[in-house]
Amino acid sequence: MPAITEYLTGLLHRKQPETSPPITTSTAIFLLVLYTLLYVIPFYLSSKTRPSPRLSRDAVSVIRARITSVSITCALTSLTTLGVLTRVGGYEASQALHALGYWPLGLVGASRALLLTALLFLGPLYELLIVEDGWRAWARLEPVRTVFVDWSAWRNYVMGPLTEELLFRSAAIPLMLLARTPLNQTIFLSPLVFGLAHVHHLYEFRVTHRGVPMLAAVLRSAFQLSYTTLFGAYATFLYLRTGSLVAVFAVHALCNCMGLPRVWGAVVGRTRRMRTRVVRQGGGNDETVEEVIEVETEVGKVWTIAYYVLLVVGAGLWYRGLWSLTESGNALVSFE
Repeated sequence: MPAITEYLTGLLHRKQPETSPPITTSTAIFLLVLYTLLYVIPFYLSSKTRPSPRLSRDAVSVIRARITSVSITCALTSLTTLGVLTRVGGYEASQALHALGYWPLGLVGASRALLLTALLFLGPLYELLIVEDGWRAWARLEPVRTVFVDWSAWRNYVMGPLTEELLFRSAAIPLMLLARTPLNQTIFLSPLVFGLAHVHHLYEFRVTHRGVPMLAAVLRSAFQLSYTTLFGAYATFLYLRTGSLVAVFAVHALCNCMGLPRVWGAVVGRTRRMRTRVVRQGGGNDETVEEVIEVETEVGKVWTIAYYVLLVVGAGLWYRGLWSLTESGNALVSFE
């Protein structure tokens, strides 16, 4: 009798097995890969978007056609993820919008994430704004106006970051969460697909730079894969911590704007444009032509030392603020 009592007590207090997730991690990764293919493959299906020796990816017609293509892809993939969350995952509309990073906007969290990321560029910002005297142009909002009149700038600083974050964070990460994928895999596995999505640039580079050796092109692509994957992991971390699409879009735009920080070499002063007039003579028809010569201002070694000190200090401040500046009540998961 005591044995039976102990057995029944054990059944009552036994930890019940957790229910299986609505989808598996393999399914989530499959959908992410499918999303990536839908993002990239259309670039090569049309002569309007396919680069060639005579048509660069930076041609206005190519940029416009590709923006249209990726916008359609992002709309389709976002709707697909929304359907999976609500139909398969049982999410309420508000829960699904939160998982997709749409609402709440998380503007405070986005500002904090932007500040955190700017710390990594403390040295480059000093070089751009102070050494190169770029603060004058920013005071007149010239870089902002350029974005709206230059198609390359519009792609690099607005549509590129927006569509990539819509697909690789907003549409992809909720699937990993729905599959209850471990956080370390979510942060480091999904960005690998994001990095691989940039490998197609190797083909484009070879088409438009036939004189570059194959090994150099491959090394260039491998380097791009490395830093895009690393950024993807960082963006995924920020997305999980803030639950805000605005946050990762703003950070992505900033990183595209700044590029990779200088880690060697001396800084130089701002570039001055000097205009000169040249008179060309010939056949009695004199022609006055205005030429523009760009001259870099020399600066002392102290400016370079200050740059690298700020680069190291900024990295230290970024590390110290990584958790405090990304803390948000809108977080998608708990890291405790």
